[in-house]
This record gives sequence, structure tokens and C-alpha cells, in this order.
Amino acid sequence: MNIDQLYTYFLKCEEVSTDSRFIKKDSIFFALKGNNFDGNDYALDALNKGAKYAIIDNSDIDNSKFIKVKNVLKTLQKLSSHHRKQLINTTIIAITGSNGKTTSKELMNCVFSFQNRTKSTIGNLNNHIGVPLTLLGIKKTTEYAIVEMGANHLKEISFLTNLVKPDIGYITNFGKAHLEGFGSLKGVIKGKTELFDWLIKNNKPILINADNEIQYKYKNKQSITFSDKVKSDYIFSKSKTNDSLLVSYKDTEINSKLIGDYNFSNISAAIALGLYFNIPILNIKKAIESYVPKNNRSQVIKKNNQKIILDAYNANPSSMLAALDSFLKLNGTKAVILGDMFELGEESNSLHLEIVNYCFKNKINKVFLIGSEFYKVRNKESKLLSFETKYDFEKYLKSNDIKENNILIKGSRGMKMEEIVEMI
Repeated sequence: MNIDQLYTYFLKCEEVSTDSRFIKKDSIFFALKGNNFDGNDYALDALNKGAKYAIIDNSDIDNSKFIKVKNVLKTLQKLSSHHRKQLINTTIIAITGSNGKTTSKELMNCVFSFQNRTKSTIGNLNNHIGVPLTLLGIKKTTEYAIVEMGANHLKEISFLTNLVKPDIGYITNFGKAHLEGFGSLKGVIKGKTELFDWLIKNNKPILINADNEIQYKYKNKQSITFSDKVKSDYIFSKSKTNDSLLVSYKDTEINSKLIGDYNFSNISAAIALGLYFNIPILNIKKAIESYVPKNNRSQVIKKNNQKIILDAYNANPSSMLAALDSFLKLNGTKAVILGDMFELGEESNSLHLEIVNYCFKNKINKVFLIGSEFYKVRNKESKLLSFETKYDFEKYLKSNDIKENNILIKGSRGMKMEEIVEMI
């Protein structure tokens, strides 16, 4: 079956599913394979739960509602690319970067959905499976779509960009993330700017943070620039109100519910993009002021008369240092609880040690380090307390209270640092 034929089946369905546990009526199920499962084994179950069709690549299975293909994943990707070509009335915005992708995406979604039919990546479905699913979820009536793209090795952004074929793109920043796959910061920059390379080649505009020297090198006649320092299309300034960021554009002040200086560029990018697409500044203001961070991203939790900043969705050396820099500016006593950073390859030891040294030099009231990577580089003579597991830390807390006014919790997703909130 060719893609044109498959597309007619897709159009008869309400949505796409890849998980037989969460099937909606009249969906189309793609039987993807993973390291520990084979979606073909669940195709019949998906049909029984209400799926209209199931895309499979196991020839031993037979059912009138099964559509057999050579490779389910490649078919999903090809179908999403085919669907993208039909979205002639949808402006697609692509976002990538080392830190802040999801927050930027959510802010932009707030801005555009305030007055337009808008679709954005759900959660962080931003890889070779998530991006095709996002594309297939865009309706022909959608006016704007914001698609987040993630990567942990070279050529991945190039591949995803070719699927998305964005009308405009933005890179949040370049940081020491996924070094295991990219090899170095230079590799990260090369990988992320594959988005810019595609946009320039196809004469599409680029949203550029002019304060970022690497991004600024890509400035051309089609670029849209924003900054708080240099001459740009859109110039913003920042200040704080009760630790939250206040961003000003000309005479308009936008009181966000986001904390941390590192969110300034995320907010600024969303404002700049909205202005570029002629969304009134007062609508942008209302949209951004309505955004409340969640999903363990810069969440502020009040507990036991303490302010807990839960920034535990993910972590790499760049985002951790940015979080610490911002946290140190808060008034009152401070405690930080940091978990291991993953996928740092051969530089893991030195980068974890960099964080340890930063904490030691800045004389934070209490520093708790959790995980095997931090444990390897611990300094037994310092006041920084290191625990190999969260269980060890929990045992410590049973006889030792954290009394500081402000608490920062941050670590890589695999550490599940949000669980610590219940321990405090």
C-alpha cells in the first residue's frame, strides 16, 4: 500500500495512537517496536478497544482491519511528511535547543492560541516518533502549529526538520547536553543549527536571540531579532516582582509567573514571535500572564513555610548552573538538592565536579548531592553532603530537617527528583 492510499485510511480516523492501553474510538493504531515490546503483539487488542485500523509489519498476523507495511516506524514518518504537505494554510514554527524548548513552546502556544486555532507538541514528544505524531495531530483548519524538536546526536534535527518543513524556526540556546551523543559543545552547536541551515537553504525566516553570539552569526535579511542589549527588531528589558520575572516591551509590562533569569529569553522569544505575526501586545500580555509553569519545570511550591523551586524535569550542566545562578539571587537562607546529570559521556566526572565546586565557592547554606555521579566526585572534607541514592537521602531526612527558607530541587529526568518534595 502506498502513502496516498494509506492517507485515505488516516483521514477516516479521529487520531493516531501508538499505545494500546490508551485507545480512543476510531483511532488508527501504529504497532511500533521498542527495546522491550513489539506493538504487533497488541494490534488486535487495539482493534478490540475501538481502533478503526492497525498498521503492522508482522506478516504472521491477519485481520481485515490490519494494514501491513514493511516498517511501521518509517511508515509513520512518511505519512506525517505527506500530511505536512497538505497543511498549506498552517504556519508551522519549529523549536529546538539545549534548554528551555518546552517552556518556550508552551509560552508561544499561549500567545498564538489566545486568538488563533493553534496546535503544539504535547509534553515533550519531540523525537523521531513524537514529531511525526505531532504533525499528524495538526488539522487542516489549524492556523499555527508549534513543533518542538529534540536531539541527542548529529543529523537528527536535520531529519526532523525535513519532516516538519517549518515556516520559521527558533533555537533557544546551546548547552552541554547529550554530550554522549554529540561528543562536545561544538557538536551540540552543529547539531542544533541544522535547523537554521535548512531554513536558510529554503529562504525561511529565523527567530534569533541577538544576545547569543553563535545565533547572531546566522543573521540575514530574513531574520527576526530580539535582545535586551543590542539593536534588534524587538528590544526587551527585565526586572523582578516577588521573584517572578517582569518583562517590558516599550510601554507594556508583562508580569509572568515564571522565576529565574534563564526564562527571560523564553518569554522574550514568545513575545517577539507574537509581534512578528501581528498579535496585539495586550493580547500577548494577557496570554503570558496566564501561563502557569507545571510538569516539574520551575514550579514554585509552598510547604512548611518554605519556598520550594522544583525544576526537576531535566538537567544538564548549562541549565543547572543557570538555575543555581538565579536561585542565589533570592532573599533568605538557601538549600539546594541536586541530582545526577545524565548522558554526559566521558566528561561526566569533570562536569559534575564543576557543579560541586560552584556550590562550594558560593557558600550556599546547605547543599545535598544525590546520585552515583555526584557521589564519585564528592569531597569528604567539604560541607556538601553527598548521597549515592534518594533512599540514603530520605534516611538522612528522618533525623535532620531542612530549615532554610528557599529550596532548589534539580536533576535529570531519570532521577525523578520531584519525589523529594514529599520527603521534605
